[in-house]
Amino acid sequence: MMYYLPSKNLLGRGCINQLAGEIRDLGYKKALVVSDKVLTGNGIVEKVTGQLDQIMVDYVIYDEVKPNPTCEQVHKGVEILKGNGCDFILSIGGGSPQDCASGISILATNGGDIRQYEGVHKSQRPGFPTIAVNTTAGTSAELTINYVITDEDRGVKMVCVDKNSLAVLSVNDPELMVEKPAGLTAATGMDALTHAIETIVTPGATTVTDATALEAVKIIFDYLPSAVKDGTDIEAREQLSYACFLAGMAFSNAGLGFVHAMAHQLGGVYDLPHGVCNAMLLPVVEKENAKFAPKKFRLLAERLGFETEGRTDEECSAFVLDEIVLLAEEVGIPKSLKELGVANPDLELLAENALKDACAPGNPFMPTKEQTIKMFEEIL
Repeated sequence: MMYYLPSKNLLGRGCINQLAGEIRDLGYKKALVVSDKVLTGNGIVEKVTGQLDQIMVDYVIYDEVKPNPTCEQVHKGVEILKGNGCDFILSIGGGSPQDCASGISILATNGGDIRQYEGVHKSQRPGFPTIAVNTTAGTSAELTINYVITDEDRGVKMVCVDKNSLAVLSVNDPELMVEKPAGLTAATGMDALTHAIETIVTPGATTVTDATALEAVKIIFDYLPSAVKDGTDIEAREQLSYACFLAGMAFSNAGLGFVHAMAHQLGGVYDLPHGVCNAMLLPVVEKENAKFAPKKFRLLAERLGFETEGRTDEECSAFVLDEIVLLAEEVGIPKSLKELGVANPDLELLAENALKDACAPGNPFMPTKEQTIKMFEEIL
């Protein structure tokens, strides 16, 4: 198998302070800093760009990325990059800035329209050099070959899987994640849990990806409630950053499944938060997947401390599903689309688009349109 991962990754408390030296060694001179208004407003971007100031590396800030980044935002980023003579991208944030930066990277070297790169390995040339600084423990977008861009014209989240989008360096410093709001912490943590569980269940899983994903699952169950309860709990933040990294290593190389296929449509059509959609759909989809991958749910049950000897596959699966629901309740995940302001979703459209999603083939079984509608109905 081919295993993709950035060539260098900084992990742990205070690792952001190594960034200046790494950039100096790489010889870069000017960065396009890709982030969002929240992170420029709360001082996180300034903390990171302070590393550039130390070594007198110039930069221009593009902080107009919003949740569920769009084609327009990618294209604008490319214009700013080229117009300012930047020689590398420095992305700062969670999934949205990271995904936007990946799109900018691919488009800057391959040209065209970002819509051309929807699907698997569509680009011909390596992307523009990117250093990815992560600020949430959830998406793993800083280290994977996956990025998602919303086509605002079609109302579709385009899944782009591209080896050429890998960052040259990822940075996961839990000190940049301290005091994140409880809701964001919960959503990103459940996003990472979804990555890990879908990776374990997918037919594309391997011994290597199972090992990292199973450990990610255990860490998230152990530490997510603490991080949600106390945003300053640095130990919980650090452990979750490791879980995010482990889950990212796994799904970038094994693939995802139908939870993501469905969640992408809710984000694309109704602009809903990705992590929350994943969390709501996870037990719904995995209840069906358990019928097709019972051995994987036995592995999950064992890792979560369930005594599986003498137990049926159904008992092991039920334990895992109950634990997912309990964790989601504990960290305050909404239970219905109505709570998110979507009372009458277009289930036909959502189901049709989910079946076309690039993540769908990674599921243990391919649902019918009718089955997909029924699963959406469970979170109305």
